[in-house]
Amino acid sequence: MLTDLQGNSVSGATSAALELYEGANRAFNLYRGDPIGLIDGAIEAAPDFAMAHILKAYLYGVATEPGATLAAGRIVERAKTLSLNAREKSHIGVLERMLAGNWTSAALALDEHNINYPLDLVGLQCGHLADFYRACARDLRDRIARALPRWSPSVPGYSIVLGMYAFGLEECGHYARAEETGREATAREPLDCWAHHAVAHVMEMQGRAEDGVGWMRTREPAWSGEDNFFRVHNWWHLALYYLDLGDVDEALRLYDGPVREDRSQVALDMIDASALLWRLSLLGRDLSDRWQELASAWDQHADGKLYPFNDWHAVMAYLGSGRDQDVERVLSALRSASGATPEVADWARQVGSPLVEGFVAFWRGDYATVAERLHRARFIVNRFGGSHAQRDIIDWTLTEAAVRGGMTNLAEALVNERRALKPHSQVNRGFLARLHNDASH
Repeated sequence: MLTDLQGNSVSGATSAALELYEGANRAFNLYRGDPIGLIDGAIEAAPDFAMAHILKAYLYGVATEPGATLAAGRIVERAKTLSLNAREKSHIGVLERMLAGNWTSAALALDEHNINYPLDLVGLQCGHLADFYRACARDLRDRIARALPRWSPSVPGYSIVLGMYAFGLEECGHYARAEETGREATAREPLDCWAHHAVAHVMEMQGRAEDGVGWMRTREPAWSGEDNFFRVHNWWHLALYYLDLGDVDEALRLYDGPVREDRSQVALDMIDASALLWRLSLLGRDLSDRWQELASAWDQHADGKLYPFNDWHAVMAYLGSGRDQDVERVLSALRSASGATPEVADWARQVGSPLVEGFVAFWRGDYATVAERLHRARFIVNRFGGSHAQRDIIDWTLTEAAVRGGMTNLAEALVNERRALKPHSQVNRGFLARLHNDASH
C-alpha cells in the first residue's frame, strides 16, 4: 500500500499518480499553480486513485460557486464506487455534508476526522476553510492546535500547518503569537501566501497600515505571481492599508490594476472587488463604469441559494450598477430560502437577508433602516462568511449611515468604537472630523 508524504495510506494509487497528486496538493497548500490539471493527470494515470478524486471534489467544493459545486457532487458519486479505506470513507462523508450546504456539519465531521488523522493535510486545510466559511474563529485556531503537536519540521507540510495556525490565532485576537507564527511559516516557505496573509490580517486589525504596506511590498514577489490564486486577496489587503493612510487614489489604482484588471470570474476575487469598490464609494468616488463590469461578472454566481456571503457582495455590485431587478431577485431568494440546504437556508433568512436589506437601504438613502438592520446584523453575521477584516465593511457602512442620517449619538458611539481599535486610521479620523464639524454648526 502506497502512502502520501505524511504517511497516510492511499487506495488505488500508482507511484506516478501519487507524485502528481502530491504536486496538486502542494499547489492547493500554496494557492498557486494548477492543482486541477495535476489532479486530472493523477486520475488519468490511476483512475481508481480515491484521494485524487476526493481532493478534486474538495477543490471544487470550497470554491463556493454553483457550477463547481455541481461538478464536485458528480466527482463524489464516482469516488463512492471505488475501493476506499476508512480515512477516505470519512472524507466522502464530509464532502456530502459540505456539498449539501451544511458547512457546520461538515466542519464537525472534519473535527473528528482531524482527531483520528492529524497528519492528513487535505483534511486540515479543508477543515480550516470550512471554519473560515462559517466564520468560526475558535475552530480556525483550535482545529490546528489539536493536530500541531503531531507535526514537526521533519514532516512535509509543517510550514503550511503553521500558516493556518497563524490565521486562527489572528482571528481569535492573539495578535503577537499570530504574527510570530506567520513569520516563521513564511520563513520556512516563502511562497505560503496564506501565512503571509495571516500576518497582513494582524497588521490590519492593529491599525498598523504603514507596517502593512512594508510587509506587502517587501514580499510582493512571493505572493503576486500570475499563478497565485490568492494574489487578488492580498492586493485587496494592500488597498485597505492605503485607505487607512488616506491614499484613496492609490487604492483605486490597485482596483483598476491587479485587483480587477484580469476581469476574474472567480467568486473569491469578485468578493474582494465588490468590497473594495463599496469602500471607495463610501469615500465619495464615482465608480459607475466599474460597477457595471463587476455586476455582469456576478451573474453566473449570485443565486441567493449557495452561499449568502457571495450573494451579499453581488448585491453591492447590482446596487452600484443600478440593476434593481437583480437586487430584488437575490433578496427574494434569500428571504424564501428553504429545502435541501438547511444550514445555508438558515444563514440566508436570518443573516443574509437583514444584511442585504441594510446595504440596499444605505444605497437608497434610508439611513434609519440601515441603523436597524446593520446594528443587529453585525452581531449575528459571524455565523458565516469571511474574516473580521472582511466583515468590517458592515460597521463602516453603519457608521457612515449614522453620520449621514444625523443620528449623532449613534454616530459618536460607533466612531468611538472604531477609534478605540484603530486610532490612526484616516477613515476613522474623517468620521471624527465630520462629527465635530456637524456639532459646530
